[in-house]
Amino acid sequence: MEALYSGVLDNRKITLNHLQIIIDNIFDGTAIEIKGKIVFCNEPFENLMNLKRDDIINKPLDLVFKDEELVRIISESANIEKKEISIGKKQVLIKNNTVQVNDGATANILVFKDITMENFSKAFSRELNENLELLGDLYSHAYHGMAIVDDEGKIIKWDYEELLGYKEEEVLGKYAPDVIENTRLHIVAKTGKKEICDLQMVNGRYLITSRIPIIRDGKAIGAVGTVFFKNVEELKILANKIDSLENTVNKYKSEISRLYKTKYSFDDIITKNKEMLKIRDIARKAARSNSTVLIQGESGTGKEFFAHSIHNGSQRKYGPFVTINCAAIPRELLESELFGYEEGAFTGAKKHGKMGKFELANGGSILLDEIGSMPIEMQAKLLRVLEAREFERVGGTSRIEMDVRIIASTNESLEEQVKSGKFRQDLFYRLNVIRIEIPPLRDRLEDIPILSQNILGNLSRDLMIGVRKLSTETIHILMKHDWPGNVRELRNAIERAINIASGDTIYPEYLPDYILEKADFNKHQIVEGGLLRNVVAKAEIDAIIKVLHECNDNKTLAAKKLGIHRTALYKKMDIYNMTN
Repeated sequence: MEALYSGVLDNRKITLNHLQIIIDNIFDGTAIEIKGKIVFCNEPFENLMNLKRDDIINKPLDLVFKDEELVRIISESANIEKKEISIGKKQVLIKNNTVQVNDGATANILVFKDITMENFSKAFSRELNENLELLGDLYSHAYHGMAIVDDEGKIIKWDYEELLGYKEEEVLGKYAPDVIENTRLHIVAKTGKKEICDLQMVNGRYLITSRIPIIRDGKAIGAVGTVFFKNVEELKILANKIDSLENTVNKYKSEISRLYKTKYSFDDIITKNKEMLKIRDIARKAARSNSTVLIQGESGTGKEFFAHSIHNGSQRKYGPFVTINCAAIPRELLESELFGYEEGAFTGAKKHGKMGKFELANGGSILLDEIGSMPIEMQAKLLRVLEAREFERVGGTSRIEMDVRIIASTNESLEEQVKSGKFRQDLFYRLNVIRIEIPPLRDRLEDIPILSQNILGNLSRDLMIGVRKLSTETIHILMKHDWPGNVRELRNAIERAINIASGDTIYPEYLPDYILEKADFNKHQIVEGGLLRNVVAKAEIDAIIKVLHECNDNKTLAAKKLGIHRTALYKKMDIYNMTN
């Protein structure tokens, strides 16, 4: 009997060991609870709870589950059919069967099924189906077709009906090479390597196709194939359209550059003054960079000449040069003029909106003239744009990147305006990277002769009056004036003289009266026909010209006929600027 009993125990031990192995290999976590303690569990339950068996067996429920609500459900509920709960980050379906054991006690056999991946799979499947439906809607109305295969190369989405003639229900689940001629979708689904813009022969014609793998967790789970052109000829047509569009864009770019181009270069800055020559050299160096330039100087000193020359001497010279006078634009319109506006941004806004000066100047330079007159609130917006190098149109939401070289000019002292609170200090520092101070004309009187002659030549050409010259006395009077209007005032005085002068020489009497008065010019010396000395000079010039013509330009013979020495003839011809 004893031997028999021992054999039974051994068999029982074997059976229990087998039972443990079976329970451990059950996918679902299993545990038995008696009197508030876990007395048995399998390996999946350990993994679910992320605990070792020694930390579970004979331990109270609240130490194992660490969730008061879950402990309450297990303790109070009997025969739970199915209930979804959360354990950590996992979604678990719990089932409880209550059985009677010795001494009238009850045991709860708890089965926990991890449904986290099932829920994810369902959600993913639902999301995938929704996305596929959306893609189907998009591609069904698109010009090109689309097909999707799974990792085995079987078709799960189809939009090639128009292209190949098969309806979606006819091909779903079929192996792609059995349906699509010369396809490589099944290969891409295996290799995970995309193939872009490949030529594929289908029904005797070449299609331009792309095949892109669908990657999940680093592994290819399918592939998408698209046809962008039904044949190569369509690509040629598109290429021609693109060329046409590029030509149109280039045409408009050229038109913008033509409308917004410079008029002056450094060669137009005429000077003999040492300080001006130094400033011109600084400006030439500044032109080579993209740094902001601040040009200061009295009205009429030539700030515009320097601004144009800096752009014209830079790498941006083929881009537009846009100017805006900050003092001439009403305060309420300045922002829209600078940055443009969208349709409906304000009452009276143009349909389709309008580009601003900064947008027009992209790729080139912008001159902010009279920057000192900019309203203080606009200065803050300008500073943000200069710092961020991007802006928005008025009423817009999309940002426009700015590739513009900033040149600012003013006839006021920005330092004084900063002190008085009329100009932002931070904006002043942002603009004052390279400063160019242009001296007034009264501080460079040696420039008046060459400036006057240059202005005279330009005006003679523009007004088509003929080349003229300035008499020595006229130059002398011009150099006595203090020129509060600087070079602009000088140009106006010469233009006035050239319009009322008779002959090819500008004499003092043709200058404005206020200039003659300041030079103490004696107007009583004027006789009919001009100054007495001018009448004499004109008579001498006429006589010299006549005799030279008679003597076939022989200076020695002409001097004898005129009754003067040859040296005297040469001297007079030099005084009267006559050709030798």
